[in-house]
Amino acid sequence: METLLRLDGDILLWIQENMRTDLMTTIMRGITRLGDNGCLWIVLAVVLLVIGKTRRVGAASALSLLLTFMVVNLGIKNIVERVRPYEVIEGLTRLVPAEESFSFPSGHSAHAFAVGVVIFLMLPRKVGIPVLVLSFLIAISRMYVGVHYPTDVLAGIVIGSLLAYISVRVVNFVMEKWERRNKRIQAEEDR
Repeated sequence: METLLRLDGDILLWIQENMRTDLMTTIMRGITRLGDNGCLWIVLAVVLLVIGKTRRVGAASALSLLLTFMVVNLGIKNIVERVRPYEVIEGLTRLVPAEESFSFPSGHSAHAFAVGVVIFLMLPRKVGIPVLVLSFLIAISRMYVGVHYPTDVLAGIVIGSLLAYISVRVVNFVMEKWERRNKRIQAEEDR
């Protein structure tokens, strides 16, 4: 475990020393802000819910966000209580304001993949792939700006993806059951 923790810190210092440039820092700060408070993902879920053709995708996205918030933000973060890397790694500089929550797992990564995977699974690839790429960039940005360990990000990706899959299955099951019920009622009324 000690080796993994040391590797986590070494990766962040390597990123800081070898990848940070003025241009890249401007880009990564912007990308990481897209995930702040889940606002982008909440707005996207609402838009998908409002549009008739994508209502099912919106429902799965909303469910996935809700589950992710409960599991990650209300649950795991408060159980694990991992301190942010910039607080313990000597020489690591964060590029965004200090975070108030704990580090493990990455909420930005979890929420990005919670919606990104739903969209990837339920919409055409020409939409799903770019959204998944954005999700990945948000996850990577959290390490770049120095507020998450690689294992925080990886755990967020795994948790968000798993909850997205579960949400798609649940919403599809409920919607199909609802549609069958409506068809049965309509058939009875037509008699």
